[in-house]
Amino acid sequence: MGLSTLQNVRFAGMATCVPKRVVNNIEDAPPQMRSERERLVRNIGIQQRRLCPEWQCFSDLAFDATEKLLAELEWSRDEIDALIVVTQSPDYIIPATSIILQDRLGLSHSTIAFDVNLGCSGYPFGLHILGSMIASGAVKKGLVLVGDRAGSLKDPIFSDAGTATALEFDPNAAPMYFDLNSDGSGHKAIILPVGGHREPVTTQHTITHRDENGFSRSPMDLILDGTAVLSFSTQRVPPAVQNLLHYAEMDKEQVDYYVFHQANRMINETIRKKLGLPAEKVPSTLHDFGNTSGASLPVTMTARLHDTLHLAKHRLLLCGFGIGLSWGGAIVDIESAKFPALIES
Repeated sequence: MGLSTLQNVRFAGMATCVPKRVVNNIEDAPPQMRSERERLVRNIGIQQRRLCPEWQCFSDLAFDATEKLLAELEWSRDEIDALIVVTQSPDYIIPATSIILQDRLGLSHSTIAFDVNLGCSGYPFGLHILGSMIASGAVKKGLVLVGDRAGSLKDPIFSDAGTATALEFDPNAAPMYFDLNSDGSGHKAIILPVGGHREPVTTQHTITHRDENGFSRSPMDLILDGTAVLSFSTQRVPPAVQNLLHYAEMDKEQVDYYVFHQANRMINETIRKKLGLPAEKVPSTLHDFGNTSGASLPVTMTARLHDTLHLAKHRLLLCGFGIGLSWGGAIVDIESAKFPALIES
């Protein structure tokens, strides 16, 4: 079963970093595509996105987020026992990005560091992995860095971001509840088919062609089956949320905010309405930040709930879903945590 409870784990803080570059899906589109983009923006709700310059990697954004968070927490580098990086945008195929960041951040050689290859669902999975290590007593303080460099000029959906979340052992912490699920039969719904050992890159893969929008594409570009993703998201997520609430023995009203992966307006509004949730309890960052893959939950928490989460204790239900196909939810109580304002790098 994907359901579990973690005890003695405190959500200590979180920081989010996005690129400075803002791309407008309408204003920055070629003139011949303006009308189509206007229609697309109305449907998917994404007007602006953040894109890295060529030199900048996801790890650069995650590094800046971690530096700011550690300064706010006043944690010593030697106190950090684990560093988990959840991304599908590694610096290199090998070695793991977490190992590089361990050194770059000045963490101890005894720090446990490893990567997790997950996308849109990655944040709840990352929290659970690190939280489990803390709950077991093996780790006292740790960091989970989540995000991707997924955006491009030709794609109007995806955006770039890096985040850092700190968890620590606390015998007085409220329980964290999780529901994590996977369905690999849908792995072709969102896939980058070329570049792995199943289909290594050859010369023919580098040949581009013009798509229906006039953009150059190659077999090495991401394939996304919109119909399959829509069906998966709207059918699997609402019952999963209800299942998690039932497991935690909570009513919907006992959760202050529901933060969902920022897929697109149609998907997110369908999920919200199926669950009967008021719009004010379901913050969104789609319009300003687009789909930031695994980082979309912390991006939304930082951009929309930063001031609120400073004030008092709040209970959040966090739900990520997508590539895999996989989906995961977490119910987390947040109190007296550090939430630096959004960082631009």
